[in-house]
Amino acid sequence: MPNNAPRRLRVLTWHVHGNYLYYLTQANHDFYLVTKPGSPPGYAGAGGVLPWGANVHEVPADQVASQEFDVILFQHKTQWDDDRIDVLNDEQRHLPRVYIEHDPPQENPFAQQHWVNDPKTLLVHVTHFNQLMWDSGETPTRVIEHGVVVPEGVRHTGEKERGVVVINHLRQRGRRLGSDIYADVKNHVPLDLVGMDAQSAGGLGEIGNLDLAAFTAQYRFFFNPIRWTSLGLAIVEAMTIGMPIIGLATTELATVIRNGESGYIDTNVPALIDVMQRLIRDPSEARRLGDGARKVAMERFHIDRFVKDWDETLRYVAT
Repeated sequence: MPNNAPRRLRVLTWHVHGNYLYYLTQANHDFYLVTKPGSPPGYAGAGGVLPWGANVHEVPADQVASQEFDVILFQHKTQWDDDRIDVLNDEQRHLPRVYIEHDPPQENPFAQQHWVNDPKTLLVHVTHFNQLMWDSGETPTRVIEHGVVVPEGVRHTGEKERGVVVINHLRQRGRRLGSDIYADVKNHVPLDLVGMDAQSAGGLGEIGNLDLAAFTAQYRFFFNPIRWTSLGLAIVEAMTIGMPIIGLATTELATVIRNGESGYIDTNVPALIDVMQRLIRDPSEARRLGDGARKVAMERFHIDRFVKDWDETLRYVAT
């Protein structure tokens, strides 16, 4: 009997955003992660606590040129500018290639040209907002929205009469990530901040990837004070377990949350404070909004849709 199963592709990529990479590797292909001694940022391979599958492999940077791949999947400017030249061989530089852009433009919100600017590379944006704001030049683009996996059986309980904020390095990243908004709101609403170096901003510290969903599930709501970013995976994960989302009506979040149905978004921070105070007093309303958030997440951010989109995209560029 002939085997009609589609051929698995060999995809070379880098470890840039751990959770995103884990979700990406749910696709039925083999992923090879570039590593360097000491695991500097971007070269950590399959390290950490995430339960990587058997389809995830490591390849030292100095051995990449001797390997065969079907697709090169860039995820950071350094990889495009430097590794494309220094790590890949000439044949690999001409393989089908994809660049995942995880962020909106940082230098100019509407006029910054993306550095790829190559008609033979597919630029994948993770939100429609990002695609809208980047000037992609001659580079073809498409959008693949997030898809997430949360631990089996973890659901929002909301017994803590507090909100939770999940941001890495909030103090260091400052105003763009809403450090001032967080500090202001905390004067009016009980909030706990978690994430890398959260202590420096008065937070609790970092919670491990595998424990984050169960930890946040205790809180009454999830608050996102970020002014300018992509759509955070932590928000999508919180929605998936049934948490109501409160946040700024900016970037892609404005298309995700409907006021009174899955949470509240606004550009008026005092109005958001009023909503958060109301949810502290009314756990049943928080549960209702959380149910709405989970419904949106299951319809829009299901891992099966994400995997299907990525499988189609990788096969498209590889043909």
